[in-house]
Amino acid sequence: MNDLTLIDSASVAMPEPFVGRHLIDGAWTDSAETFQRHSPAHGTLVSTSAKGGVTETEAAIAAARRAFDTSGWAETSGKYRATLLLKVADLIDARREEIAVMEVLESGKPISQSRAEIEGAADLWRYAASLARTIHGDSHNSLGPDMLGVVLRDPIGVVSMITPWNFPFLIVSQKLPFALAAGCTAVVKPSEMTPSTTVMLGEMLIEAGLPKGVVNIVLGFGDPVGALMSAHDSVDMVSFTGSTGVGKRIAAAASGTLKKLSFELGGKNPQVIFPDADLDAAADAITFGIYFNAGECCNSGSRIIVHEDVAEALTNKIVALSRKVPFGDPLHPDTQVGAIISPEHQAKIAGYVRDAQSGGAKVALGGQALTLDGLPGQFYGPTVVTGVTPDMPIARDEVFGPVLAVLTFRDFDEAIQLANGATYGLSAGVWSTNMHTCLQFARKVQAGTVWTNTWMDGFPEMPFGGVKQSGQGRELGRYGLEEFTELKTLTMRVTPGRDNWVKG
Repeated sequence: MNDLTLIDSASVAMPEPFVGRHLIDGAWTDSAETFQRHSPAHGTLVSTSAKGGVTETEAAIAAARRAFDTSGWAETSGKYRATLLLKVADLIDARREEIAVMEVLESGKPISQSRAEIEGAADLWRYAASLARTIHGDSHNSLGPDMLGVVLRDPIGVVSMITPWNFPFLIVSQKLPFALAAGCTAVVKPSEMTPSTTVMLGEMLIEAGLPKGVVNIVLGFGDPVGALMSAHDSVDMVSFTGSTGVGKRIAAAASGTLKKLSFELGGKNPQVIFPDADLDAAADAITFGIYFNAGECCNSGSRIIVHEDVAEALTNKIVALSRKVPFGDPLHPDTQVGAIISPEHQAKIAGYVRDAQSGGAKVALGGQALTLDGLPGQFYGPTVVTGVTPDMPIARDEVFGPVLAVLTFRDFDEAIQLANGATYGLSAGVWSTNMHTCLQFARKVQAGTVWTNTWMDGFPEMPFGGVKQSGQGRELGRYGLEEFTELKTLTMRVTPGRDNWVKG
């Protein structure tokens, strides 16, 4: 392991532990119990948060219901809502460093990445503000001389938002400003492993002047908080980002009320590399795609499907680049890959690698935990596994770590078969200098997003979501706003004289 690029502890003063409370009906609220979060990299206490239960969750949902039904928020103008969202974006910018450091300490991600994510989150709030002023329905004046039809877009109502630990601030910003732009109210539950930046967002919402009850935040665990948010009959929609397994449990809990569901779930995202591809460009993008956020990313490029003629050459390039990627203290500005979220998750990652080796796969690089001087937390080394076959769990399951599975193919049809062989369908990539090949692949692959000769470029204007067991619905773009609306048909007689049905 001494030929890897490792960065030891940075000399950064730790902030005082953050104290998180619930935001319910415009007021900060404590609970009888609390829970703590320690840094996965440094082992130090990062935050102590109120531990919500049924009482707090019921109160938050009731507040959101009142705010939607009686406060007038749903009827405010697009201009009013846009102005408020822009204020929040400015407040995010003003607190960017504070938010970024907290994200690092609770999640283990590198500080340079975290700063970029918070900047991107502010951009999402600004983009949602622009949509608030453009939301509209349709009209139909071809129904005859006496009739006019209008299709309205109404806010769907109270939305439960359950967000994950890997991109806490960014993902809540992919949901909440779009729901607010549509005129909805919300109850938000961040992951118990990364609760604090969502509380900071609550502070900014209050400072921006958001009316009480429009956004409520409940800290705690999936049971009972998330379960109640999913099943409650006063909730009109659940927006969830996380694992496919938890998504299925939420769907079951929500089935009793048939509320709307929007899920962004797991991925086992393939990149297919044809022999005419620019291998140097592909190798760099693949290296980025597997190690970004330590692989703890639903869009992680965790499996490559490479033509057998160039498989060895490409793998060698990826291994060489992997050795140069700085793994280490996430507070160090040079670090590109930080800590794994928890010891339990690190053990899960290692288990997939061991299982692949038992099945005959070879570890071309890594395959074990890293020990860094001065850092007691958990780190997993850059890992490249070759000789992977489609039946192996490492080829099918979401490992969610810095582990790349390498498969090979002989022709286009086999590449498509392998790419579509997983139960997931979040994203996919194709590398070829022949755009006909790229477009043919894009048409045939089962994925919500397809990248050609690049990986994981994203923009607020472009919708994001998956097919198959990677979810349903879309975030971002105008489609992300429309997720939080319901259509209402208004049919009007515009002239008197409706023919009587009863004759005589």
